Amino acid sequence: MPIYDRHDRQELDKLVEEYTTTSNINRRQFLQRAMAAGLSVSAASALLAACGGGSTGTGTPTTASSVDVLNVWSGNELTNFQLINTAFKKKTGIQINVESTRDLPTVLNTRVKANNPPDVTGSPGLSQFHTLISQGKVVRLDTFFDMTQVRKDYSQDWINLASQNGGLYAVLPKANSKGTIWYNPKAFQAIGGTIPQTWNDLIALSDKIANSGKYPWSMGVSSGAASGWPAADWIDQIYMSLNGPTMVDQWIAHKIPWTHSSVKQAFQYFGQIVNGKRYIQGAPTSILATGFTDASYLPYDSPPKAYLYYLGDFTVGFITAQFTSLQAGTDYNFIPFPTLNPQYAGAITGGADFLFAMKDNTAVREYMKYLSTAEAQTIWIKQGGASSVNRSVDLSVYPNDVQRNAAKQLSQATSFRSSPDDQMPTAMETAFWKATLAYIQNPGQLDSILSGLESTASSVYTS
Repeated sequence: MPIYDRHDRQELDKLVEEYTTTSNINRRQFLQRAMAAGLSVSAASALLAACGGGSTGTGTPTTASSVDVLNVWSGNELTNFQLINTAFKKKTGIQINVESTRDLPTVLNTRVKANNPPDVTGSPGLSQFHTLISQGKVVRLDTFFDMTQVRKDYSQDWINLASQNGGLYAVLPKANSKGTIWYNPKAFQAIGGTIPQTWNDLIALSDKIANSGKYPWSMGVSSGAASGWPAADWIDQIYMSLNGPTMVDQWIAHKIPWTHSSVKQAFQYFGQIVNGKRYIQGAPTSILATGFTDASYLPYDSPPKAYLYYLGDFTVGFITAQFTSLQAGTDYNFIPFPTLNPQYAGAITGGADFLFAMKDNTAVREYMKYLSTAEAQTIWIKQGGASSVNRSVDLSVYPNDVQRNAAKQLSQATSFRSSPDDQMPTAMETAFWKATLAYIQNPGQLDSILSGLESTASSVYTS
């Protein structure tokens, strides 16, 4: 066993502190300095992983001819993802095997604990992604990616979102704006609807439709073990529109308690839709029992069963798959989320789908590189229901102006944040989802619901 002198020990202590608290050194420099202090390559790599360096992806990877992918997509999203996988197999001969689950955080944690991680996976929440990196479970991609090309294709903000401690750990095959309220322009015109610019306009429009004997809104938050996330998306966007990105960041980090007036206000704005008089047929029971996909269909039924539906721009995939004859712009379109606070007009939330590698082999490396390219992402973009943040994806490949405009929401937003619930620790995110269900069922219990969330946060964030 090597014996290190005190100087070497001090050098390693300083190295660890510098790497974990600053961005002054990269992975390669860490390894070089660790080995200069007397560690072997394997020991230096182990120390890097313990510091949150993830799996380093150095050396010669093992050879493989297939990749197992665990993800959350289903329906139209899964179909489009498989088109990318088919193109990849045709190009490389590498087989992609996909397992899909709506309860991805639980399934992934179970497999990791059993030392049986998938080759590649994604996580609905950034917290789980960062935790796995800190545990050394995720392969660092910038060790074998062409980072010059990556920086050409992606803005630094998106690179940062997929990085930790200066290392790139994920690819972003698609992204979505969540500043979209879906409607049927023909049906909307028939009732004399006007596009709302502010929240008060939206409520006035909703009242007008309801007073005519029709239901203005459709809503469904059922999603298996993840039920409630569509309601959380509502509250996320409302909070961003009211308070802006700085307070969003504080909310995510629990610098603002769940009992804070700003959080209560966001729930109450959401409650104006949920509890609006004759706003949603069968509410609240129908909201809790209806899936988010099925709820998106109601404005497009003949005759319409509702006129407005809020959810991210991926909703277009649900609509066009169910109603194949609808024409973009004339039969379906979206209203930009209305202004709640003029100071934050144009501020939107959204989401980027992360895929990251948990095993390092030749097939995984080729696959991850391919997923990051405009070539791969264009395949999905052409099908609709998603936007790309890869700058090399030409706007002309979007199938219509509706989806081009959704992509522009991402690029032209006055400020943007990934959905706050997705950035919270997994246990907090799950509690948030469940709390939205409780609020929909019993809006009069809001203070108690928020107190319960604050109790959860006090435990989660300290642990």
